[in-house]
Amino acid sequence: MACNSTDLTSLRIGDDIVERTDNFRYLGSVLDASGDIDRDIKARISAAWAKWRKVTGVICDPKMPVKLKGQVYKTIIRPVLTYGSEAWPVVERHRQLLHVTEMNMLRWMCGVTRKDRVRNTYIRGSLHVRDIADKLQESRLRWYGHVLRRPASYVGNKCLDMTLPGTRSRGRPKKYWLDVVQYDIRANGVVVRDAEDRAKWRRKCRKADPGFSRAGWDEQPG
Repeated sequence: MACNSTDLTSLRIGDDIVERTDNFRYLGSVLDASGDIDRDIKARISAAWAKWRKVTGVICDPKMPVKLKGQVYKTIIRPVLTYGSEAWPVVERHRQLLHVTEMNMLRWMCGVTRKDRVRNTYIRGSLHVRDIADKLQESRLRWYGHVLRRPASYVGNKCLDMTLPGTRSRGRPKKYWLDVVQYDIRANGVVVRDAEDRAKWRRKCRKADPGFSRAGWDEQPG
C-alpha cells in the first residue's frame, strides 16, 4: 500500500506475490491509502461497542452505583475507543462522531434516552466522565512530550520534521498531526520546554479526569 498512489503493481517477495490493498490493519490500527483516519475511527467505534456489549449486564444494571459504572467505562471501554488516538489528526467530524458514540453509551448506562430530556452535562457529571475530546487531546500531548524527550535520532522526531513531496490540494487543506498538536498546546496553555520534565508535562496535560470534581457539573435533568 502507498498513500495517494494509483500504482496497483503487486510486490514479489521470493516466490510469493503480495497484492496491493487500499487499507490494512497494523497493531490494531487501520492504515488507509488515502492517509485519512476515517476507517480507523470507525473500526475503533465498532470495537468499543463490542466491548460495551460484553459488559452490558454490569454497566446497565440499575442496582449498580452510577459512579462505579463510570469507572468501568473509563477502565474497560474508553481505552478501546481511543486506542491509537495519540496519532490521530482529528477534525471536527471525527470529534463529533466519537462524541455521539460515547454519549449513546453513557445514556444507555444511565437508562435514559433523548426523550427523557436529560442534559449531557448531567449524565457526565453523574458518571464522572469528561468529554472524549479532552481525552483525545490529553493522549496527543502526552505522546508529543514523549517524542520530544527522545534523542534527535529517534524516528519519531525525524517524522515530526518530515517534509512530504508535492503540494496540498486546492481548497481547505487537510490537517497534519502537528497542526492539531499545536492547537492542543495553545488550548492547554503549556509550553514545549515543559516536556523535558515528564512529571510536570503529564500534570499540565492531564485534562480528561484530573482528580474529578463535581463543581459545575451538578445540573439537574431537564
